[in-house]
Amino acid sequence: MSIASVFIANRGEIAVRINRACRELGLRVVQAASAADLDSLAARLADEVVEIGPPPAAKSYLDIERVVAAARDSGCDAVHPGYGFLAENADFADAVVAAGMRFIGPSGDAIRLLGDKVEARRVAQAAGVPVVPGSDGRLDTLEEATALAAQIGYPVMIKAAAGGGGRGIRIVHDAAELARQFPQASGEARAAFGDGGLYVEKVIEHARHVEVQLLGDGERFVHCYERECSLQRRRQKVWEEAPAFGLDQALRERLCASAVALAAAVHYRGAGTVEYLYDPRTHEFYFIEVNTRIQVEHPVTEMITGIDLVATMIRIAGGEPLPFAQDQVRPAGHAIECRINAEDPARNFMPGPGTVTALTVPQGEGVRFDTLLYAGYAVPPFYDSLLGKLIVHGPDRDTCLERLRDALAGLDIVGLATTRGLHEALARDADVIAGRTDTRFLEPWLAREFVPAAAP
Repeated sequence: MSIASVFIANRGEIAVRINRACRELGLRVVQAASAADLDSLAARLADEVVEIGPPPAAKSYLDIERVVAAARDSGCDAVHPGYGFLAENADFADAVVAAGMRFIGPSGDAIRLLGDKVEARRVAQAAGVPVVPGSDGRLDTLEEATALAAQIGYPVMIKAAAGGGGRGIRIVHDAAELARQFPQASGEARAAFGDGGLYVEKVIEHARHVEVQLLGDGERFVHCYERECSLQRRRQKVWEEAPAFGLDQALRERLCASAVALAAAVHYRGAGTVEYLYDPRTHEFYFIEVNTRIQVEHPVTEMITGIDLVATMIRIAGGEPLPFAQDQVRPAGHAIECRINAEDPARNFMPGPGTVTALTVPQGEGVRFDTLLYAGYAVPPFYDSLLGKLIVHGPDRDTCLERLRDALAGLDIVGLATTRGLHEALARDADVIAGRTDTRFLEPWLAREFVPAAAP
């Protein structure tokens, strides 16, 4: 492999995770850190730390020129973007390559193509991947959107052509609501993503969110099976599983084959994820988008396949071919991941940064905790509230849920409010245990189970 050192252009638990993969590969690690992260666990673990700016992300982790200059000056061979921040920024990928380093991810052209939801939809259709009924291109006028919505039927979803992470999505139920929401959505998309382009899709009622993990070296492509990500709050994932529950083998094979076909169509390099909506009533699935990076929920796939996805994407970026064929990817058992955030579910998920005065990490068979925490660490208020991910593996889903309940009971983060209690309640809920959930399940459930406390 032609990579000897890696610059980690990210923070938090994913930076710690990338560091671990680099260590196992024998690579030198240089960690980017804002002024707020100089004492982070990722910084403590690195061979070298480079301060890239003040705490606000716009002046540090999102500053392409500053990050690329720091990586180049560090003498690193490659840059790993993690997830979030610049991970899906095509200009950043191009700038890294132009500075003489390898970008650990797909090419800027691939990111640009697949990051535009309208273009990604066209690629998916050309590759034979089913798509949600909707617009074939950007909709520039309300009249176009109104005509399409009448054709495909309400409710429909307005989405920004750029952007992601569930942000900027609006559901409308009739023409009058569409007329109000369309110009507002365009303005918000332009403000958030620098692109006011919109498209419209039909809302799939009672849909589940299922995604397929991909790896490719530009010539050969494999899937690492699928994940269930239906438990979401405000379209942000809260709990993920692998494999998705209740899919028959024929459906699973069609789903995963369609993702591989899409990867092949763009000669994909690195790790990526194709996201789908699955309709359990019709047993049909529909393409949503491609995430051209490592996902937050990648550990559940690692647990059932035994494949180190982060290490594999580093090897591919270093010029190595994909190290296994499809028939060598053999899933075993079941895995669940709970996102542990610094938020209080009883207070409408109010963020609660603070100092971790004590930390107890659960142990046991099949238990893994990917985290940025250590005892004495002061969680900064400037970034995403994710503290860590509790991942549990078992031979089947029932055993996995039992182990998860034990692991959650053994996790103790003292000094700040967290979402551990939310996951303890979910792990004991009859509908969650039975797999009777979809993307609309969690928010009504929260309204029943976690009534916000009155303001003091």
